[in-house]
Amino acid sequence: MSAPSENPPGTVIDYVAVENSPRFRELKKKHRSVVWPLSVFFLVWYFVYVLLSSFAIDFMATRVWGDVTVGLLLGLGQFVTTFAITMGYVWFANNRLDPMAAEIRSDLERQEARA
Repeated sequence: MSAPSENPPGTVIDYVAVENSPRFRELKKKHRSVVWPLSVFFLVWYFVYVLLSSFAIDFMATRVWGDVTVGLLLGLGQFVTTFAITMGYVWFANNRLDPMAAEIRSDLERQEARA
């Protein structure tokens, strides 16, 4: 792993260089590789639910068990999906993103201490 460019003592940290560093770009790439697919998945799932509730009324009113309908189950599924996505992202961030970010932050703090 290459460190961000070192600055002589008394100079300002070049944050643009840090942002363009391979480690920071990898961090952004990993973040986007998870956030975009999850966002697209959830939005499609949400709009399918909204469209079904608007245009497939008979399907959504189908009783599954007693007074429980398909629409109710899919609506509750929205909450389950939201919590699952949140928990999955938190795990990913804690285990994959945070260690990389901590390493970059540590390098910047060392540079700041020397400046």
